[in-house]
Amino acid sequence: MRAILVGLKTKDKSEEEVKKSLNELEGLVEALNGKVIGKFYQNRDKIDPATYIGKGKAQQLKELVEGTESDFVIVDANLSPVQIANLENIVMVDVYDRTDLILSIFSQRARTKQAKLQVELALLEHELPRVYEQKGKQLSRIGGGFKTKGSGEKYGEVKVRTIKKRIASIKKQLEEIKKQRQQQRKRRNKDKSVFKVALVGYTNVGKSTLLKRLTKRDTFISDQLFATLDTKTSFISFPDIGKKVLITDTVGFVKDMPQELMDAFMATLEELEEADLILHVVDISDETWSEKVESVEKILEKIGVNNKETILVLNKVDKVIPSKNYLDDTDDTMLANGKKAIIIGAEKGWNIDKLMNILKEKAGG
Repeated sequence: MRAILVGLKTKDKSEEEVKKSLNELEGLVEALNGKVIGKFYQNRDKIDPATYIGKGKAQQLKELVEGTESDFVIVDANLSPVQIANLENIVMVDVYDRTDLILSIFSQRARTKQAKLQVELALLEHELPRVYEQKGKQLSRIGGGFKTKGSGEKYGEVKVRTIKKRIASIKKQLEEIKKQRQQQRKRRNKDKSVFKVALVGYTNVGKSTLLKRLTKRDTFISDQLFATLDTKTSFISFPDIGKKVLITDTVGFVKDMPQELMDAFMATLEELEEADLILHVVDISDETWSEKVESVEKILEKIGVNNKETILVLNKVDKVIPSKNYLDDTDDTMLANGKKAIIIGAEKGWNIDKLMNILKEKAGG
């Protein structure tokens, strides 16, 4: 997949913000094994309702697509069906927006029945408004990421009532799964010897690696965006205090998380409501880590769990300093962004013992 990325600088969005966002978008493309051929910037006072970037710039974009023989155009925004249809008529290749890209990644990563249902629900709800505008377009986002025209299910030929019927069926199945999870949580809540911890964070910050380090149990680990979607729960036993720390890993977040995904994965994120402590894992080697902390905090606020006790776990310090000796003089916890924080290197096991002591202290308290 050869793609051209499109970003728009407006009075509400600086050029630096546009570049950072396009860099993240490039990472999303790479997660689908795609290749970014070029990045196209446009400077406008406001978004063009017909083509997003304006008809003149759209013609320039067409020339860039032709000159680079790109297969797709991916716009760093959530486009309307009209904007997508108009852009495609000009550039003559498939046009996708940011939500399309994230949904395609999720469709590839889903493994369990629940995750697959959640992704399919998000896809259908995202595509439903486009059925009216894109009658002939063939979309193949379920189960395989992007494909060229000529393959995949013809959504434009599927009647709206059929899509709505499937959406209703999925919601019913997810509601049953939600009830089962609620019963599981009720049983756990009755056990006063259990202290519940939830791992949250931006995608690809090392949550799965940390879960494996803390619990010494295998979990899938990969250095890519949205490597895992499914909620995983494991535990640490502290026999000397008669407590068990139950640790749940949640789906990674991303800036401008599509609302369809937020809605679909809300049942999974309800694990956060039951948590006694939240560990917000951060990739400290990422120069934009502070901005990503803010993005996650906005999502936590939307969910309504931003007031829970939270510790920032500043991970991947081993990518910043050459030796653990540099950490020996630091306190177990410090303050960062007004919150308690601890610096660790989960991959190499740096300061995991200190984090374990914190969890033991919290559980025992």
